Amino acid sequence: MDNSDKIKPLSEELAASLIKNESTSDFEKSEIFDEEIKSQILSNIKTGEYSDILKGIETKKDWKAFKKKIKKRPKKSFRLWSYGAAASIVLLISIAFVFNKTDKKQDLDFEEPTIVNNNIEVGTDKATLTLEDGSDIILEKGQVYKSNNISSNGEEILYSPKGKRGKVTGNEVAYNMLTIPRGGQFYITLADGTKVWLNSESKLKYPVTFRRNETRKVELIYGEAYFDVSPSTNHRGAKFKVFHQSQEVEVLGTEFNMRAYKDETHINTTLVEGKVSVSTANANEVLVPNQQSSLNLETSKISKATVADVYNIVSWKDGVFSFENKPLKDIFKVLSRWYDMDVIIENTVKKEERFIGTFNKSNSIEDILTAIKSTGFINTYEINNKTLTIK
Repeated sequence: MDNSDKIKPLSEELAASLIKNESTSDFEKSEIFDEEIKSQILSNIKTGEYSDILKGIETKKDWKAFKKKIKKRPKKSFRLWSYGAAASIVLLISIAFVFNKTDKKQDLDFEEPTIVNNNIEVGTDKATLTLEDGSDIILEKGQVYKSNNISSNGEEILYSPKGKRGKVTGNEVAYNMLTIPRGGQFYITLADGTKVWLNSESKLKYPVTFRRNETRKVELIYGEAYFDVSPSTNHRGAKFKVFHQSQEVEVLGTEFNMRAYKDETHINTTLVEGKVSVSTANANEVLVPNQQSSLNLETSKISKATVADVYNIVSWKDGVFSFENKPLKDIFKVLSRWYDMDVIIENTVKKEERFIGTFNKSNSIEDILTAIKSTGFINTYEINNKTLTIK
């Protein structure tokens, strides 16, 4: 093997200096770390604890394979761990992040959960398509629908650029709406080739076809959507805009996530690729990849920040919920939409406990509750029909 392929590993001495918050100059010079992985480790190693996470990595090829592995998240299983500020945290880099808990949560007297008529079901592909004449078409997994330039297999809906309504004349623009209920999700390809993933409890309004040489406009009435926009170069320079009653997003071919739920006080727009301009009546922010704008609906002010891991925001479209340093109340707000349930957290302190973890959207609610209960931060829970009570 060529010696030039050898890399300098992280020694115990360098690890010790990290733990003691001493100079990291030698560590920073170590060829084994790039900026992203180094930041991840520096932010998670705590005093008095260290794990040899790099054992067996001897070449640059090994390192590349290692980095590729840890950037993935599990899609067929889930894990959830406590992330309390007082917890003694050890970072073990593998497919998921694992955290040790302190003993302070071990004193709970665990009780068996109470389950009465559990009607909480895993979400699935379903939506209501509202045509331009006001008629509703129910779309469900396994159901086929076809009409004019519209076709659906029950999981996605496709608008072809040609068909009986392929040409827009005069002032006529025909609009459809796709409404996703709680416990649902759906995927749509618009007539211009733009792909849109719609999360639970969302509603999108869009033209059946787009006017040639004019800005392509759609409206996210409420909810959450991920857009993979067909580039303007494919449409004679025509821009693409996403409207909401409180803001406008202008793009030129990009991927971004927009979250605008009716029961939330902020609209968050997160850029994955490309470039977008987020505007209101009073402000404008231009985003680059891994940046997020947050519009406060109460003050009408926009703030902008860099997102630590954009995956945690957009993973829902790939069938995974990923949470990082999220309060229990926020986690269950997300889960309540997917599982179409009401959630009551009786202890106000527990609402603010923070967790990190990922799980597949196909997991049952009881599987998820078992994982949360195993952290020791909740005593038990109760399910009664579609109401979940955390105790």
